[in-house]
Amino acid sequence: MEKINRLKVIVISDGTGETATAISRAVMTQFSDRDVYFTRYKNIRKKEQIDAIFSEAAVHHDLVIYTIVSAQTREYIAEVARTKHVRTLDLLGPALTTFSNYFDQEPISEPGLLHQVNDEYFKRVEAMEFTLNHDDGRNLNSLHLADVVLVGISRTSKTPLSLYLSLNGLKVTNVPLVQGTSLPKELFNIDQRKIFALTIDPEALKTIRRNRLSRLGAENLTGDYADEAKVLDELEWASSIFKENKRWPVFNVTDKALEETAAEIIRLLNMRKNNIFKQNKG
Repeated sequence: MEKINRLKVIVISDGTGETATAISRAVMTQFSDRDVYFTRYKNIRKKEQIDAIFSEAAVHHDLVIYTIVSAQTREYIAEVARTKHVRTLDLLGPALTTFSNYFDQEPISEPGLLHQVNDEYFKRVEAMEFTLNHDDGRNLNSLHLADVVLVGISRTSKTPLSLYLSLNGLKVTNVPLVQGTSLPKELFNIDQRKIFALTIDPEALKTIRRNRLSRLGAENLTGDYADEAKVLDELEWASSIFKENKRWPVFNVTDKALEETAAEIIRLLNMRKNNIFKQNKG
């Protein structure tokens, strides 16, 4: 039986090379009888790197597949390939040229942007998973891993605000304040600058709680949960806690969209990061 030589495909990229590898493997499903292995070179930006790769490819007659956004680098690769008689496949160049002609605009030619987008996406997914797993005071043993900790009594928009903030890549924990119950000790073992307090006007809170009872089918809509005196007492109790913990900024969520409160929290977080950066730089 005739022996089939094992072939090598070299993938080079100015990014991660994942795109070229994925396409190559998809193509190889149509040639399942061939024994091929891949070698990937990432973050290729210099002529010296290209020269070394093509010198190796020329010796073994390898196929070189590349995804390079820089037109100058692609031209250099084409020149080296001709000189060394190496077979190549440019996966990105023709597409960039076609889109450039269609948009009548030159590409920005910045390597690694797809990888940056993926990193941002996975960061948001991770933040959302963390936030869902730390809703309503759960998993307090990992409270220190949160970027933001929201505290407030029932119906102060803790959960929806937590989820909205997580869409911005922030890991959020929300901790309910329950009158008559001690605050969890974990709350005081973390950086207090992570904690943001939420409050609301009494009339608005009473209405929200009564609406909630109505949706749940409760017959008595004037019980302790939505009773005016009880609501006032809870809010005053929470306010006294916030006054004791002066490092917790207090946000009144009455008639505010989630986006508005979230923007204020993010703005404060960014201000603090900038101040820390300036202090470290100084």
